[in-house]
Amino acid sequence: MSDSPADLIITGCAVLVHDDQERIGFEENATIVVRDGVIESVTTGPAEAAARQRVDARGQVALPGLVNCHTHAPMVALRGVAEDLPTEEWFNDVVWPIESNLTEKDVELGARLACAEMIRGGVTCFADHYFAMDAVAAVVAECGIRAHLGEAYFSSQGPQGRERSLEFALRHRGAADGRVTTTLAPHAPYTVDDADLAATAELAREHGLPVHIHAAENRDQADTSLARHGVTPIEVLRRTGILDTDVLIAHGTGILDRDLPVLRDATGRVAVATAPRGYLKFAWPTTTPVRALHDLGIPVGLATDGAASNNSLDVWESMALTALIQKSTTGDPRWLTSRQALHHATLQSARAVGLGETVGSIAPGRRADIILVDLTGPHTQPVHDLAATLVHSARSSDVRTTIVDGRILMRDRELLTIDVPSVVRELGERMPALLDRGHGRRIQEYDT
Repeated sequence: MSDSPADLIITGCAVLVHDDQERIGFEENATIVVRDGVIESVTTGPAEAAARQRVDARGQVALPGLVNCHTHAPMVALRGVAEDLPTEEWFNDVVWPIESNLTEKDVELGARLACAEMIRGGVTCFADHYFAMDAVAAVVAECGIRAHLGEAYFSSQGPQGRERSLEFALRHRGAADGRVTTTLAPHAPYTVDDADLAATAELAREHGLPVHIHAAENRDQADTSLARHGVTPIEVLRRTGILDTDVLIAHGTGILDRDLPVLRDATGRVAVATAPRGYLKFAWPTTTPVRALHDLGIPVGLATDGAASNNSLDVWESMALTALIQKSTTGDPRWLTSRQALHHATLQSARAVGLGETVGSIAPGRRADIILVDLTGPHTQPVHDLAATLVHSARSSDVRTTIVDGRILMRDRELLTIDVPSVVRELGERMPALLDRGHGRRIQEYDT
């Protein structure tokens, strides 16, 4: 341990820890020492060492920062504009016509508002898949959050779309003092053809980049793909080589039994992101097959999708809903347990975005992405089972402090790096132009 003052010492909290079997546990009355953005030690008892900043966290629990494993952050600008619609009408009649109006400024302001929401909800890293991503990368650098970013593309854009996705990934890899990681981001097998997917897989291997893609989002997509092409969306990923890369599959509620051996035999590192609130809202008949994926050793990270479909970037809610929906769909109240849900929210989500060795647990050598959750409120007392209290009683609004790379981004509910009122005001001024659908254009056609 160095003689110089630590950058940050957090005292008096319970800390969520993982044992060598990756089981969740808690250490009471712990002290966390942070130096140079890294957790130096986690010990029990008082801390006598000097520190530039100290946080007294009595009555609070320290968790690894939550990871939103699949979202479209700038779409907070469309929160609530496309309500109570089936998927096809949601895309074709509202969202894709509005997105044809998007400017880089709209994306920047949406990303800033989204980052504010996520920081306040204890999200320290998000995986984003959208357009004009240079603007998102700039916001991430400025506000201090961590992000896994990809410039989305459709085959309808021609080869330029794929080339832009690659250029973005190479240009921003390791940006924001290493807080930005990047990915190639083909939209989905129904909007990106096999030739583009195969070329993307080749580029991923050549440049050491992962791939983030929507696939088998719902059962209709799987059924339509089978009827038209004789293969499922997951089988399309296999035949185009995407499953030979490190791939993050968004949603997967349409993954069929025949897809499971395909995923098991993938030579790349496969992960799936689940965003259950949107599936309920769209009345999709199935959810992400978390248990089947677990049995294959495939990490399932928690996500929100964009706020245009989910209305919220609340990963805390995704954690509770994932646990509840799994109990309901499997007919087994023992699956998922609260501890399993916390595992999905921490280590599995970190692995899903390729950061499993960097974040996802509070342990020496990990980056200091830490949130402090206040459990003194009446809705979280008394605490008989700390894991159950966190998953089923606590809310994202109980997050008091959010730390990324050892830097405090929110302290005692006060955001320190984003001016929310000015963002809301500026975004509001841009709404009429953004929402205008009189031009009759749309960026894409949803037909699955």
